[in-house]
Amino acid sequence: MPIHTNCVGITRRDCLQLGLGTLLGGGLVTALRARGIGAEVVNKPDAKAKSCVLIWQDGGPTHYEMFDPKPNAPSEYRGEFKAIPTSVPGTHFSEHMTKLAKGLDKFAVIRSIRHDQGNHGAGNHYMMTGAPPRIPVGCGAFVSFHPSMGSVTAAEKGAPAGLPAYFSIPSMSRSGGPNFLGAKYAPFVVPNDPNSANFKVRDVVLPEGLRGERFEGRSEVRNEVDKLQRFMDKAAGDPALALDEHYKQAYDLMNSKEAQAAFDIGREPDRTRERYGRNTFGQRCLLARRLVEAGVPFITVYDGGWDHHSKLFDVLKTRLPSWDNSVSALIEDLAQRGLLDSTLVIALGEFGRTPQINKDAGRDHWSNAMSVLFAGGGTPGGQVVGATDAKGFAAVERVLSPENFVSTVYAKLGIDPGKILYAPNGRPSHLVSDPMPIKELMG
Repeated sequence: MPIHTNCVGITRRDCLQLGLGTLLGGGLVTALRARGIGAEVVNKPDAKAKSCVLIWQDGGPTHYEMFDPKPNAPSEYRGEFKAIPTSVPGTHFSEHMTKLAKGLDKFAVIRSIRHDQGNHGAGNHYMMTGAPPRIPVGCGAFVSFHPSMGSVTAAEKGAPAGLPAYFSIPSMSRSGGPNFLGAKYAPFVVPNDPNSANFKVRDVVLPEGLRGERFEGRSEVRNEVDKLQRFMDKAAGDPALALDEHYKQAYDLMNSKEAQAAFDIGREPDRTRERYGRNTFGQRCLLARRLVEAGVPFITVYDGGWDHHSKLFDVLKTRLPSWDNSVSALIEDLAQRGLLDSTLVIALGEFGRTPQINKDAGRDHWSNAMSVLFAGGGTPGGQVVGATDAKGFAAVERVLSPENFVSTVYAKLGIDPGKILYAPNGRPSHLVSDPMPIKELMG
């Protein structure tokens, strides 16, 4: 097989071995090779929401100490926290949910989702995709048998100019990937801390030391690749064809005013940053709002550490007030900017926690009951959907499934939850096996 060189003697292999890191000093193009960005956002006429912010409480947040307290249950069930009234007469939250309790008119709470996947790996997959895992999986497993809500949304709605369609901040959840949709629809991960004074997103701006003439020089080397022979038949698997597109996308993103503006959180007034909370989670919620403003269809704010098998009350006395403040700030801020009607804000984890407090002052995994916050996108506020029994053992009124929840998210975004997807090998798969959304949330 002949070795193809360009006019200055650089071989095709030499150019490809330059790699992404050599050209740009980072991993962005690798990410772009996998994901692809740049399609126009598609907002279907029946879509009630243009964007979704998913606050993922990894580990399984307690429904008792948040949205479904049981003040009349025995102490070993109700726990240490008191119940407080909300803005809706007769509805109570736990005592550290003070700001969300006052703002319940702007969102709904589902108290009656239940399923049978009581470990982290399986529960995460079920709630992130609307599909139970096909085989038993380990508790700590990172599994993907079906595309996640974020990846499906990215595939169906496309990306805004200059930005990816799906973000996950600061990491991807266990089952937050694209499965057979392909790596093109995996999330763009922003691991950096926006609460840091020197916050910046790697690869959105040129790396230090690779500016001016040096960058132009490497760009010229890249241009030489364009003079090499291409194998245009896709069946040939010529990697240069894909590189052409993704190098261009990398240049476009680094030159994107939209991307640089969205990540420039320092533009926010001090009072806004203080309202969200001067902490990492709060500033990630604020960054999510900025991405919504930039037209990004799906943003996951990954919030880990909710697996409280011990010292639950000691930990939550500090954590819940801060979390309550940040989430209420996000909902209020979107409402004040006229964006809540076009933006979903949802908060949940993989399951709830056990009714009886264990010997270590914690609660264990419990999939028979959980609570989900659901706001925006035309969702009628001031309501609680469903109920658990007097001790919180199980959902007993308006019992709903993960399929119903995920179908609601899709329906709000103008995506048909009954759509049939096809894997590359032609295998058909229902987007959601039960495509019935929760009617109380549809508005």
